[in-house]
Amino acid sequence: MEYRQLGASGLKVPALSFGAGTFAGKGELFGAWGDTDVAQARRLVDICLDAGVTMFDTADVYSDGASEEVLGQALKGRRDRALISTKAGLPMGDGPGDAGTSRHRLIRSVDDALRRLGTGHIDLFQLHAFDAATPVEEVLSTLDDLVRAGKLRYVGVSNFSGWHLMKSLATAERYGYPRYVAHQVYYSLVGRDYEWELMPLGRDQGVGAVVWSPLGWGRLTGRIRRGQPLPEGSRLHRTAAFGPPVADELLYAVVDALDGIAEETGRSVPQVALNWLLRRPTVSSVIVGARDESQLQENLGAIGWELTPDQVARLDAASVTTAAYPYFPYRRQEGFARLNPPIAGGMEF
Repeated sequence: MEYRQLGASGLKVPALSFGAGTFAGKGELFGAWGDTDVAQARRLVDICLDAGVTMFDTADVYSDGASEEVLGQALKGRRDRALISTKAGLPMGDGPGDAGTSRHRLIRSVDDALRRLGTGHIDLFQLHAFDAATPVEEVLSTLDDLVRAGKLRYVGVSNFSGWHLMKSLATAERYGYPRYVAHQVYYSLVGRDYEWELMPLGRDQGVGAVVWSPLGWGRLTGRIRRGQPLPEGSRLHRTAAFGPPVADELLYAVVDALDGIAEETGRSVPQVALNWLLRRPTVSSVIVGARDESQLQENLGAIGWELTPDQVARLDAASVTTAAYPYFPYRRQEGFARLNPPIAGGMEF
């Protein structure tokens, strides 16, 4: 396994992390990804640790907290070999204090997560979404207290916009609060919006990307192709409306390119898609999920080899889309491009 620095922090994380969203399987959206029980989870954790996958990601909303409970039981007896990443901030109930990242909610959320996970500390704690109703100073001062109390080691965010993240980093700098070192983001060959603003921000500010849904919400598994119906049993039947939208023609163009490169390399479509992501700027770790051992082993096959520059260029060309304003002039007009040279391996600005 390859290990990388998490942003500008001193923490080393595996290039592939394991997502425990498939654990427990309670609820409609955040429980629709799988129903892995403790015994099955323990076996998946065994495989991960043997392969050097030492970071395990979950969240309080995954199966209404049951994912954290299953993960904690699966790690029992080998907690010192693992990094636990979890998230809070999305609604856990209908009450006025059941959502957001206020001081009241954060302290309770961290204590609840520690109890469910059966651990004394969380290695990477991330805000699951930006809370516009709570002052940034209140959020960061609370996280500072929790870090000083030994409950959290590192802090990060998920699903923030560029200004959300930059405002938070500036506030942390001003008051000496812990800086966010990770941004858990959606990024895939069929979803490259991360590259337009968040990638250059992450590179400039030392914030590492921890990628969720690297296979485009299940679209790049190799089971979806042009002119074929959606396979039976695909979670897209139930969850497509909740995930990132993808235009059909973009999806088919990317899958066509993946098919050709998979044939050339002798690798599977998911392995090629994951390998492409692993070489992108600012990416610290890519989260892979699995409902069974064979799926996990296939995802682990994305490590230990590299696409050729020509293969990367073909995937780049198949997946490129028009940048949103104000970014498209930096790709199309010479004057803008001269002021902002492209990031190696990323989209041009």
